Amino acid sequence: MKEKLTIVKVGGAVVEDEAQLSQLLKDFSAIEGRKVLVHGGGRKATKVAESLGIESKMVNGRRITDADMLSVVTMVYGGLVNKNLVARLQADGINALGLTGADIDVIRSHKRPVKDGVDFGFVGDVDTANGQMLSKLIEEGITPVMAPLTHDGQGNILNTNADTIASETAKALAPFYDVTLIFSFEKKGVLLNPDDDDSVIPTITRMDFIKYKEDGIISGGMLPKIENALAAIEAGVCRVIITLATAIDGHHGTIIQ
Repeated sequence: MKEKLTIVKVGGAVVEDEAQLSQLLKDFSAIEGRKVLVHGGGRKATKVAESLGIESKMVNGRRITDADMLSVVTMVYGGLVNKNLVARLQADGINALGLTGADIDVIRSHKRPVKDGVDFGFVGDVDTANGQMLSKLIEEGITPVMAPLTHDGQGNILNTNADTIASETAKALAPFYDVTLIFSFEKKGVLLNPDDDDSVIPTITRMDFIKYKEDGIISGGMLPKIENALAAIEAGVCRVIITLATAIDGHHGTIIQ
């Protein structure tokens, strides 16, 4: 019987909200057993970019990353956000280690090709995630804190969607553990009506997702989140939940099936 492992992905909006972040880190620290934290930081990156006179451009919830923006996200994701989270977890007694995909070659990707006239720039689509290497760290009592950056093996850092990092990490660790993946953000779950915070959709299957997408109920940044959640389930991850950052106990939110 596999040991349980919990992977929690925290979004950039929560990282920016001190009250939500403090509660999430407290709850994360209280999770029993093995665990991994994956973080975004898009809102912080947008703020830092703006202060430097660099415009942020998004397409379908994903950031276009030119050379200037790559410098910003590398600093913000790999440095500012990641190391602050690591330091705060250490204060809670969690022996955390911050990682980008380049560190110990844990997640390798390729530069996304131009498609339908959209050039995302230095954005990576994941090729491999090294679950064996991550599991070695985890078995040593280390809690990885994963930043949304990967590398191409040719010396280049690539900006990579944090939900994708969470999904690929979960898929890579599924052969070694009984994995629960929790996408935590500022809403109670996936909403049927974006203006009604209580209209949580309790479960979503692949067929449900296709219908909700066609009807425009699910759009924007929620699209890659659910795509990654479904991919994780289809690759052997035991449970995937999308829920409020202050409710990562696994008893609330939207369950992906």
